[in-house]
Amino acid sequence: MKVIHVKMLREDKVPTSEEQLVRAAREGDRTAFSALVKRLEPRVAATVIGMLGDTPEAEDVGQETFIRFYKALDSYRGESSVSTYVTRIAINLSLNELKRRKRRFSLFSNTADDDIELVVDEKTGGPHFEDGEMIQSALSKLSPGYRAVIVLRLLDGLTTEETARMLNIPIGTVLSRLARAQKKMRDILKPYFGEKS
Repeated sequence: MKVIHVKMLREDKVPTSEEQLVRAAREGDRTAFSALVKRLEPRVAATVIGMLGDTPEAEDVGQETFIRFYKALDSYRGESSVSTYVTRIAINLSLNELKRRKRRFSLFSNTADDDIELVVDEKTGGPHFEDGEMIQSALSKLSPGYRAVIVLRLLDGLTTEETARMLNIPIGTVLSRLARAQKKMRDILKPYFGEKS
């Protein structure tokens, strides 16, 4: 029987920075990788749920993000922060899932991408959910490009420059998509909040 030895760090030598944790994880320290996951999980969850909604697919994409990150530990070069690197994986996997959804949806519908249908409660004929769910519902009506900018810039709190780097698009495109996405969100949510005087 082959015995696999996993190097574990002593309690007093536990690394504190993300870069130190990555180095330890590369050397086989499972505790270090678990610490990385615990540290990055809230950001990944916010990104994936922002892109896909609170769905089983979002949970799958969140798990796949960390699997991909683990497999890519040796190729991570530190050119961006660990959290930026992992968020980029989460965004790319979320965009792939949205493409799969679109393909599945297109089999059953001829609706154009720009058509927006608000989902209402069948019993009341109006919205029957909390503001957070309402925002998530509105986000789901945006195209993936607009949704990614809203999630990264407004929900994850990245700067315009970081968002541009993350999505590999010019800063001007980020600003343009952000303005258009905010207008679309206001239009979608207007029936729920009414006109402001």
